[in-house]
Amino acid sequence: MTEKKTDWRKEITIIQQNSYHNSSQTEAISSGEEDGGEVLQIASLSSYVSGNPDSITAIILVSDIFGFEAPKLRQLADKVAAAGYYVLVPDFLFGDYWTPETQLDDWTKKHAPEQTVEFAKPVVQALKEKGISKLGSAGFCWGAKAVADLAKEAEIQVAALLHPNFVTLDDIKGVKVPIAILGAEFDEFSPPELVKEFEAALVANEVYHFVKIYPGVGHGWAIRYNDDNPTEVKSAKEAQQDLVDWFGKTFKDLTLLENCYYSHVNSRGKSVGKCSL
Repeated sequence: MTEKKTDWRKEITIIQQNSYHNSSQTEAISSGEEDGGEVLQIASLSSYVSGNPDSITAIILVSDIFGFEAPKLRQLADKVAAAGYYVLVPDFLFGDYWTPETQLDDWTKKHAPEQTVEFAKPVVQALKEKGISKLGSAGFCWGAKAVADLAKEAEIQVAALLHPNFVTLDDIKGVKVPIAILGAEFDEFSPPELVKEFEAALVANEVYHFVKIYPGVGHGWAIRYNDDNPTEVKSAKEAQQDLVDWFGKTFKDLTLLENCYYSHVNSRGKSVGKCSL
């Protein structure tokens, strides 16, 4: 399958057509009433933080082009945190989120998704210095590229991409850690055909993975669903729970694998058995 270059103008049109900018979202951004966490400075970045600060497991959520203040993204952060994780949503856009009033060409020049991984690495380091020993990350649309890059460099232990954009087949072929890919039936940027190619690459490389395509929804649905659309709401809640379950199951499996490894290593440090997920 030939990979297509992204047409940002077309993406924004699709987002607007799917009513991603609804009044309830705008109100929630200004009031903050739905937030259960707080904004802290992490590695010199403003970050929405939720969950147990004493947890040894952290999850970094990387936003789409609408930024870390998006209310449904913060609500998802709270949901993930409720499973026992320390969750961060860093402002990798430095307060410069895309809006309909923004000059799109200028905005995309300043916020190339392939550059975001370099902003993410100091956050990863700060978490490790804090005592975090297990680290996962999930990226949405624009943010998926940074998570894929972190997974290629094994900067994290578990990854997840939701309705990804800018992620190529070569990116997926380079992934070195367990990864989930959650796609939509109607997604021009990561259509089911491309997601299936991603899955085939993961199978070929024997990378632990979970891939699922959600019927009846389009790009961005997981955190930009229309509250008045029962199909989108149901599918978004399903995807969000799948994300929480993915992190829970995979971190547990990795712990079992680690224990298996140490139980199969003799006193000379030589492996005497096989461990696999």
